[in-house]
Amino acid sequence: MEERGLPVALKNMIGSEEIDFEVKAAHAKPLRSAWFFILFGAVWTAFSMIFVIAFLGPLFLGQEVNFESNGVPTTASPDNLSPIILPAVIIGIFVLIGIIFMAWGTASLFVRGGYFIGTPTRLIAFNNGNLRSIDWEQFSGDIEVTGTEQKGNLSLRMRTGNMVSRKNGPSEYVPEVIHLSGIPDVYEIERICRKRIKENDPTPVVEINKEY
Repeated sequence: MEERGLPVALKNMIGSEEIDFEVKAAHAKPLRSAWFFILFGAVWTAFSMIFVIAFLGPLFLGQEVNFESNGVPTTASPDNLSPIILPAVIIGIFVLIGIIFMAWGTASLFVRGGYFIGTPTRLIAFNNGNLRSIDWEQFSGDIEVTGTEQKGNLSLRMRTGNMVSRKNGPSEYVPEVIHLSGIPDVYEIERICRKRIKENDPTPVVEINKEY
């Protein structure tokens, strides 16, 4: 750690550049996205458990389960589980999906954020030994701020991204977003970022000559 409290690799990358701001993010992503996965997974799992209780519950009590398979009345019992194996596998997959969502969201709560350094020409990100330098011209200027001045979230949308296919519609372009989550002085940092993005905007200015 150096005098600024920054990792040595990050200090070496900055060199003699002027620093607009330096901040350590508390989280890798906004906590609301983690809670969304947790709640969605919980609802999904609870809904799936209805089928677990309806189809498999009687078997655990030593009772039979009567259902239709391809229009044919079928009975499964503790001594004859073969008719219900396929439904049980399908139900199990649904339950597993819900558990995965909850596990993903819970794990996201504990993923720590990295260091972010702003200079007049770029944003430098450092997390888990990985360094990334992004020129301000790569950002679109679409910025979202949430939280409070003491601890807020800053999301910077980039011009680059990926095409994401949709099942029931055309593919959609989704831009990459850089998250600075759980940072102090969020509004001041947002002001600096917006200023630097405008200064480095590669879009040519078109002047319109008006004749009177």
